[in-house]
Amino acid sequence: MQKENGLPEDVHAVRTLIANVVMIGEPGTSEWTLIDAGVVGCADVIAEAASSLYGEMPPRAIVLTHGHFDHVGSLRPLLARWRVPVYAHAMELPYLTGQADYPEADPDVGGGLMARISPLYPHKGIDISGDVRPLPEDGTVPTLPDWRWVHTPGHTEGHISLFRERDRTVVAGDAFITVKQTSAFAVLLQEEEIHGPPPYFTFDWRHAAESVRKLEALKPAAAITGHGKPMAGEALTEGLAELARSFEELAVPHR
Repeated sequence: MQKENGLPEDVHAVRTLIANVVMIGEPGTSEWTLIDAGVVGCADVIAEAASSLYGEMPPRAIVLTHGHFDHVGSLRPLLARWRVPVYAHAMELPYLTGQADYPEADPDVGGGLMARISPLYPHKGIDISGDVRPLPEDGTVPTLPDWRWVHTPGHTEGHISLFRERDRTVVAGDAFITVKQTSAFAVLLQEEEIHGPPPYFTFDWRHAAESVRKLEALKPAAAITGHGKPMAGEALTEGLAELARSFEELAVPHR
């Protein structure tokens, strides 16, 4: 059964200022998993949303699509509250164990206020060495037996998306997004339109294009992305197909 936003009943999107987190699990049960950890200062928002769905039961794990600041910003206080394992792709671990920093944002690639102020966004890695572990190489997700992870690099080296075959739902992280993230006006209004990954923090456009085409080939029926509203049905199908077909023209910056 689907909710009004097109997502299945057990997939819940929670917005944290400019980025989304996802909670997967039937409401009222103890079997749920958190995907990503939003921006800094939103731990209480995330915990309150979780409490409304699952009571005081902690998630079984936190799975990260990648480690950019707007996806791990509230991770430390959430771990202090819940003490659960964190899973990420092995190639993302250097940025989550204090060994590497992401490249600085490039403000000249996308236009718009959000792109111009992107040098202010944090790009340093974090160190959660005692809590993070690599996802299994076979594509399984330890706490989500019906889901598999898909390596979707380009935005970062170890970026992943999640996919469930039975209802063709994808949690795409920033592999593609459903709002023009370079524009403060579009972010404020949350206008629904499919775009490539945020360009100011994307540094491998060849792999980013391949990742979009990999996800489009799955023919998702519903999607929740790291930025923007959930999308489903014809709007998602047509928009993602157009992005996959014309990625170089639609998503890759001119310089």
